[in-house]
Amino acid sequence: MTVIGTILTGTGSFLPETRLTNHMLTQMVDTTDEWIVSHTGIHERRIAVNQSVFDIALPAAQRALADSGCSPEEIDLIIACTVTPDSFTPSLSCRLQAALGADHAFAFDLTAACSGFVYASDVADSFLRSGKAKHVLIVCAEVLSQIMDYTDRTVCCLFGDGAGAAVYTWSDTENSGIRASFMRSEGAKGDALLAQAFTPCDTLHKQGKQQIAFLKMDGHAVFRFTAKAVPSAIDGVLKQAGMDMNQVDWVVPHQANARILEMVSRRYGVPMEKIFSNLDMVGNTSSASIPICLDQMRRDGILLPGQTAIFVGFGGGLTYGAILIQM
Repeated sequence: MTVIGTILTGTGSFLPETRLTNHMLTQMVDTTDEWIVSHTGIHERRIAVNQSVFDIALPAAQRALADSGCSPEEIDLIIACTVTPDSFTPSLSCRLQAALGADHAFAFDLTAACSGFVYASDVADSFLRSGKAKHVLIVCAEVLSQIMDYTDRTVCCLFGDGAGAAVYTWSDTENSGIRASFMRSEGAKGDALLAQAFTPCDTLHKQGKQQIAFLKMDGHAVFRFTAKAVPSAIDGVLKQAGMDMNQVDWVVPHQANARILEMVSRRYGVPMEKIFSNLDMVGNTSSASIPICLDQMRRDGILLPGQTAIFVGFGGGLTYGAILIQM
């Protein structure tokens, strides 16, 4: 039976050229390559030098559009995800809309940190199913090095910069696409991963003179949350789809830590070969993590037409969720 729905028609990504290796970090903070690899699985990450979030988001968006075959004029909606915007207004999505020449699109930013791509995909699916859009562009970009304290080894070795993008299209004839989604939040625990924008001022003359603070993380609290949230999201999306893990070809978690990937493998009996990861060379790129993986898998011929994949996001907010896509 033919199933109509939201299909993925294009992907793109962009990684800055500058590499920050573990060895380089050992010159900046009290750590070792062995400690970083054993605790995170990361060997290096990319850093945007003299590049803004917009600078890395635009090429990812352009590549996704080219891959999809859609012209900018055909895009009805642009959703951008970032926790490191160049400006609060205009939003990243509006700047992209102008630069791409997507004159018929409306645009907004969505802030869900590391869950950004799966949240945005669910929102895009809703707009497409309602008939309010036929083509949606999602762009996730992060320059986390801007909010990183390179004297704090608990966070600076984890994060990198990058951008990923995807185009979703409504189809009346395809039997592939987004099959199910599952989204949740635990805002009461949000301070476990905190990137402060502004703090209250007691006098008017201090307004506008504050600096954005470094990212702060309670690693133990975040790991406890993740250990519960990831299985909850996977179980939830499988239930929504009426499927079990044996019917899934790939699991693509947000690239936070190698231990999380191993936990998924143990819990579901999924071999590590079916859990995609580029964590070792890219690190944690927050909202950009999953779309970068998705683009790499498609470009490398790893994720094939007809295959089914679960994409699991979890992180700041605290937020978590998953989407199940049949390619």
